[in-house]
Amino acid sequence: MIYPGVYRRTPSLWFRLHSTYVRKMRYLFDLKEDDDICRQAQNSGTFYLFHNLSPFLQKVGSKYLAPQISAVEMKSTLGKLKHNEQMIENSVLIGCSDACMAYFALDLGFLEKSVIESELKGSFTELRKALFQLDGKDRPLLSSAQALLRWHDTHQFCSKTGQPTQKNVAGSKRVCRTSGIIYYPQMSPVVITLVSNGSQCLLARQAAFPKGMYSALAGFCDVGETLEETVRREVAEEVGLEVESLWYSASQHWPFPNSSLMIACHAIVQPQQTKISMNKLELEAARWFSLEEIEEALKRGPKPLKQENQSVSLCLPPKWAIAHQLIQEWVKQQASKPA
Repeated sequence: MIYPGVYRRTPSLWFRLHSTYVRKMRYLFDLKEDDDICRQAQNSGTFYLFHNLSPFLQKVGSKYLAPQISAVEMKSTLGKLKHNEQMIENSVLIGCSDACMAYFALDLGFLEKSVIESELKGSFTELRKALFQLDGKDRPLLSSAQALLRWHDTHQFCSKTGQPTQKNVAGSKRVCRTSGIIYYPQMSPVVITLVSNGSQCLLARQAAFPKGMYSALAGFCDVGETLEETVRREVAEEVGLEVESLWYSASQHWPFPNSSLMIACHAIVQPQQTKISMNKLELEAARWFSLEEIEEALKRGPKPLKQENQSVSLCLPPKWAIAHQLIQEWVKQQASKPA
């Protein structure tokens, strides 16, 4: 078993043989598989705090930060709030630094929110709002943390025996001691597709979107489907168009409403088959946008502008959303076309 103590005893050999990334992945594997090693890491690691799945933020100047609370400070805070320091074992492992310091997430929903906020000089913020306020470094960790904390909260009993399940120290699995069944956190695959016809791209909006915001089409994969089949089905279902060709772009973990893997694709429909037949059960609006309209929206940023006729200008998903990346890629593709 490999852990920081081994790294310290043979540093030169270890560092010569393994890259930083490999060291991190090997260490994280050991933390997930060995409860004793993970307990040791909890005593030297740092903690991101949540309250009923909302992350804890502090405002420093004009910026918001998700502070990493040291193990010493975490135990001290629990003591002040009259809770045993062993409560840190309720935390879940969410990553580690390049120097192999472990990161954990702990939900303090069992404590009074205002008391913690007063003690630590910050506030618990709904995750969607927090992602807008933070820089890029903490977003993936907070998204993963909330997804993992939510999964543990909703999988406390075995689906076969009805008996309680028990998490390992890292929170990478839950076990039913009666049946021996091991449960692992899961993500639902979702395709998100930017449809274009050669000179325009198609964006749509749901009623729950902020005013003026349009995004790419998205939908869950059905059991037994390939990604290609899901893209073609979703485009046909939602806007009544038939995909001629498609290609993969990238992927992103997405915590809303639960843990999903967003698989981003571009799709082309034939220029002569672009009449939209919108599924009103799925969408509030869908339309084609020109390159000029998209470029203007990108310049304006995520906040829409009110027009003279009281309508709202087009706004696009935030930069950290993979839909924004798809739109940026399409703009670059259009710009690279010969005049």
